[in-house]
Amino acid sequence: MDNRPIGVFDSGIGGLTVVNSLANVLPGETILYVGDTARVPYGNKSSDRIQQFSHEITQWLIEQDCKMVVVACNTASSLALDYLKSQFSVSIIGVISPGVNSAIQATGNQNIGVLGTQATIHSDAYGKQLRSIQSDITVVSQACPLFVPLAEEGWVEGDVPLEIAKSYLQPLQKSKVDTVILGCTHYPLLKGIIRDVLGADINLVDSGEATADVVESIIVKNNYASDNQHGGIHCFVTDAPDSFDALAGRFVHASISATTHIDIS
Repeated sequence: MDNRPIGVFDSGIGGLTVVNSLANVLPGETILYVGDTARVPYGNKSSDRIQQFSHEITQWLIEQDCKMVVVACNTASSLALDYLKSQFSVSIIGVISPGVNSAIQATGNQNIGVLGTQATIHSDAYGKQLRSIQSDITVVSQACPLFVPLAEEGWVEGDVPLEIAKSYLQPLQKSKVDTVILGCTHYPLLKGIIRDVLGADINLVDSGEATADVVESIIVKNNYASDNQHGGIHCFVTDAPDSFDALAGRFVHASISATTHIDIS
């Protein structure tokens, strides 16, 4: 047994959807979440800067005695994960590979869609991994930049998000895609709208849920499980916590301890 916490970080608040999935699968685990709200977004930063930020946060989480670290950020998973693994000995898991593997298992016709931010789609992080595993897969990628503010403002149902989703998802509707990866941690909040547009038969892959399953398997394999019946979620941010606290309940359903400001850099 291992009662040390699991560390999770993202550039902002979206990674709380990953925390939510972890809490559902591993209710006895304590989770420390860092939202780098002072330096959000990561998508417009250089690779070197993202590696620096990710290293600083991972170092801080390890100093808090975390037994493993989850990079709940698509940009950092794409650009910093290998670097972090080379620098630290603890298990470090990103959100891209779990989503890719789940999508490959789910698709029936080898046509997979990827929804993400402009930065994630431009990097083709999901497409590259999908094709590296199965070269004959067809990938249809679509940036959905307005999905992030919609999720943060709570506009996850009704005519406004529906019309925006219809516009974004036209290329996927015209394709043979049967499986879609939600390649941004904000997008699970819009599952209902996305399914309304693409149809009930579409396979929606939530990278956060897939990542939580991978974390659970690692914990079981290494006998890392906590023997606590009830864990806890403790959030830390690099900017003022007020706006984070106001939005957090939209992203995670479990109760969160008071959010604490920390200095990382």
